[in-house]
This record gives sequence, structure tokens and C-alpha cells, in this order.
Amino acid sequence: MGNQPMFILSDDSQRSRGQDAQTSNIEAGKAVAESVRTTLGPKGMDKMLVSDSGDVVITNDGATILQEMDIEHPAAQMIVEVAETQEAEVGDGTTTASVLAGQLLAKAEDLLEDDVHPTVIVEGYNEASRLATEAIEETAIDAEVDDDLLEQVAETSMTGKGTGGVAPERLAETVVEAIRSVEADDGIRRNDVRVRTQVGASATATELVEGVIVDEEPVREDMPTSVEDATIGVFDVEFDIREANVDAEYDIADIDQLNAAIDAEEGELASYAETLSEAGVDVAIVTDSIADRAASYLAEEGILAFESVSDDDATAIARATGASKVGSLEDLGDDDFGHADNVGVEGFGEDDLLFVEGGDAAESVTVFVRGGTEHLIDELERAIDDALDVVTASIETGGGVPGAGATEIAIASHIRDRTASIEGRRQLAVEAYADAVDVLPRTLASNLGMDPIDGLVQLRSEHDSEDRAGVIAEGQTGTVGDPMEYGVLDPAAVKREAIESATEAATMIARIDDVISAD
Repeated sequence: MGNQPMFILSDDSQRSRGQDAQTSNIEAGKAVAESVRTTLGPKGMDKMLVSDSGDVVITNDGATILQEMDIEHPAAQMIVEVAETQEAEVGDGTTTASVLAGQLLAKAEDLLEDDVHPTVIVEGYNEASRLATEAIEETAIDAEVDDDLLEQVAETSMTGKGTGGVAPERLAETVVEAIRSVEADDGIRRNDVRVRTQVGASATATELVEGVIVDEEPVREDMPTSVEDATIGVFDVEFDIREANVDAEYDIADIDQLNAAIDAEEGELASYAETLSEAGVDVAIVTDSIADRAASYLAEEGILAFESVSDDDATAIARATGASKVGSLEDLGDDDFGHADNVGVEGFGEDDLLFVEGGDAAESVTVFVRGGTEHLIDELERAIDDALDVVTASIETGGGVPGAGATEIAIASHIRDRTASIEGRRQLAVEAYADAVDVLPRTLASNLGMDPIDGLVQLRSEHDSEDRAGVIAEGQTGTVGDPMEYGVLDPAAVKREAIESATEAATMIARIDDVISAD
């Protein structure tokens, strides 16, 4: 080749290698994690996110903040994925996982500057992650997973989030009742708990409805708006004149033939109402359309009907009432229909909502969330969704751990106790991991208005004396105390998932030493 350079990448490609690539990736990850750090804990601050179109989101939910941010850097996107994974798996702890990932990157950066090889850092972090999981198991509360414990878990999850002035303990009772309603021998049917929001009234009007609520209004105003002890049919049928499968023309020679054709059409439209009436159907949920004349016949029969209902809503109504989706009106049987104690349409401002309550099969329940503004109910919905998820995790994994930073102190202490047994430079990475975990209780203390260093020292001292201790919100600031005495409890699954996802993201980013991008 005559020592001529060989060009493999296009002229538009950009490449950074070695320390430059590592520094760029680590700084991006740290910046994203730092953006949610002030939201951690019961006194965490909110973020206002404004899109290009002017849409505003106000929240302190870590996953929501990171999802709404317009993040382009690929390494920073990995921190976003940490939050998304945490949200998908256990529903809470997204800020914890993100902050931990950022701190692990910060400690990795220090190690890289001291010439510790990335592979050694990864091995040390993985070993520390295993030790952290051990500590979580040792810290787990040995107590029956009863409603009191679950309410503490739910309340801890919602404390500090926008609940519209409603005491978290009151919402926690609603959350636990909702999950208990869908508990079965084979586990929790989490998808059968729906959350429905409606602007208007105070957030204190939030309640649990044993059934489903959908945004639907009757096909006609002269239909009944409330039916008690209702027989319900769910139909995948178009209530209209059937069309022929082939193109055909009909010659009408006189007025009698025209009248006969019209009568035939009217008879077909009337037959829908007659069939449902004879079957004893009081409420018809139709996923397709209902012709105006067919709707008038249904109204004459006193049948409450809804058209173009979404498949999700129709399925939810069917599950709540024990009905089956019917694709034909021929050979209808009692097994095709469901039953509910009450079906009613209620108006809320300009919106009409359909309530289907007290079904025989009542496999679905709905948390009906109220609030004065869209921003409030959106944040309240996020808080309740998180609480529903952590209660589910607590029941399915069978345990909780002390909150308020107590578990993180136990993790860091356990890792340090095992550090001496680790040989070589991996020991430096394991120690760095413990230091990164310490940042979580320090951040909690700082966000509570405490001196973070003093708070951390006191927490370590209490832990060394075998007393369980965390930073607790009290009045306008915080104090160090036993989280269990204050009812601050987290699911062990949340801590395990945060450790695992943060470690995976940090080690993946730390191993990258070459970034190639093409425009």
C-alpha cells in the first residue's frame, strides 16, 4: 500500500477514543443523574418540564422527569433506561436507581484517573453488587405481610409526592384495598386495578370503585341513565343494516315494493332491540356503531346502550361483570351476559362517565382520582400507580426493608466489612461502591434541610451500635431515628432492582473506550 493511510469511516463520521470517550460518557451520565437528585425523599423538590409545544409537566417522579427530558447523548440515555427498567419492574425507586448510577460513574471516573483498569472496576462493582444484595436480605423485616405493613409501604412510596393535600395514609388504605380486591391464589392481577382521573372536586374525593369507569355517554339522551341489578351484554356487532357481500342492483317497479324494502330494513333494525329485550339485556356495550334508528328502538325498549366502546374498556367491563364478548346475536344464552349491582352515567362538568359497579364476577376495580387541576391529578395518578406497584411487589416478594436511608447505610457497612477479604485493585472498586451508596442517605439528609455530613456520621454511629437508623422528616427539617417506629418501609424488591439496574448501567458505560458516530 506504500504506507498510504486507509480510511474506513466516512468523512462525516466522528470518533472519540480512550480517556476522551470515557470522560464524555461518564460526564453525560452524571449530569442526567444529578438532574433528579434534589427530588429524592419526602422533602424532595418538584421539576417543571415544558415541551416545545408549551405542554407543562410538574412532578418529582424520577422516571417521568427523565422521560420528558430531551436527552440525546447515548450514555445519558442509559441512565434513562435505568429509571424505565426500575419503573417497569417494581414501579418505584426510579430516583434512587438513577442517583446511584450517577454516583457509581463518578467514583469510576476517580478510579480511572488513578489508572485502575475499567475491567477491574467492573469486577469490583459486580462483587459489591452481590454483597449489597446480601445486605438487603439480612436487613429485611421478619414480619407478616399484613395490611398494616402494606399500608406503611404505600404511604412511604407516596410521601413527598403531590397528593393534593390528602394525607398519604388515607390514600394508602385505598391502595391496599384495591390490591387486596384483585388478589388470587395464583398472584396479584395488577392489570385489573385501573386508575381513572377526573378534574373537579377535591383530591379528598378520591375513592375506590368496585368495578370499572369508562368515558362513555349513552347513544341517545332518552335512554335511562341508571340501571340497578343490570344484565349486561358486550357485543362485537354493528347494529345497522347488513350489507351484501357482492354488488347487486334491485329493480323496484311500484310503491308497494319500495314500502316492503323499507319495512324490511326497519324490521332488521328493530330486531336488534327485540332480541336484546327478549334476552333480558338491560345494558348493551357495543364496540362497533349503532344506527340512529336502531338506537331509537333500543331506547323504546328501555335499554341503555353505548357505541364505539374501545376494546380495552369493553374487555374491562366484561371482566368486571362476568360477561363474554358476543360476535353474533344468534343463539344468545345466559352465559353470554354479565351482571352488575348498578350501572349509571354521571356528569362531571362537560364529561359523562359510565360507572359499572358491583359485578357478579367483579375482577376489576378502579381508583377514581379527583383533583382541582390537570397537573394535580396527573401527579396524584403517578403517586397512586407507584403505590399500587410497590404493594404488589411487597406481597409477591414477601418482605420489606427499613426506609429513610437505613437500608443504604446497612449496605455500605456490609460492603466495607467484606472489603478486606478482596484481593488486588478490585478492593478499591468495592470501597468506591460503598462510598457511592452512602450518597443516597446523604442526599436524603440534605433534602430534609439537615447537614449531610453530620447526618451521615450519626447514621453510621447508630448503625455501628446495632441500632436501626434513618433520616426521618420531622417538622420543617429532619431527624435521625428508627424508620420502623415512624412507619417508613420500602419493599426489598425496590432496593434489589435499584442495585442491579444501576450497577449494570454504570459498568456498561465504564467499559466504553471508543465512540463512533455518523452524521
